[in-house]
Amino acid sequence: MLSFRTMSEHAEVQREALLAANEMDGPVFKIREDPRVTPFGRFLRRTSLDELPQLVNVLCGHMSLVGPRPLPVVETTRIAGPHRRRLSVRPGLTCLWQISGRNELGFRQWMDLDLQYVDNWSLGLDLAILLRTLPALLSGRGAR
Repeated sequence: MLSFRTMSEHAEVQREALLAANEMDGPVFKIREDPRVTPFGRFLRRTSLDELPQLVNVLCGHMSLVGPRPLPVVETTRIAGPHRRRLSVRPGLTCLWQISGRNELGFRQWMDLDLQYVDNWSLGLDLAILLRTLPALLSGRGAR
């Protein structure tokens, strides 16, 4: 997936040293004040501008406008059991998790929202999520 670089060049190497500071439960890695994120990267993430290049992924057919947010490969491989069903649909730019609080939610809530989307997909649900995305982005709630 295309994205603007928001972290320092050796962020993946530094990840191992920061595992103890992980604030998210489950197999995903999130730190509120991640020291690997550059100052400009913080701005891009807070405003969600870091996701603009993913529009190219949508145009190429690799992503959808709405669907579960893609995760880094290392995190995706650690998702097990029923949560893997989230991978049965094309990843998206926005989703129920994004309009429901993003990083303020725990891993289980996040996966439950993704599975709710997978199980109840409809054009109406996609439109409702798209309409709620802009206010969610403007509020900045849960953005890191």
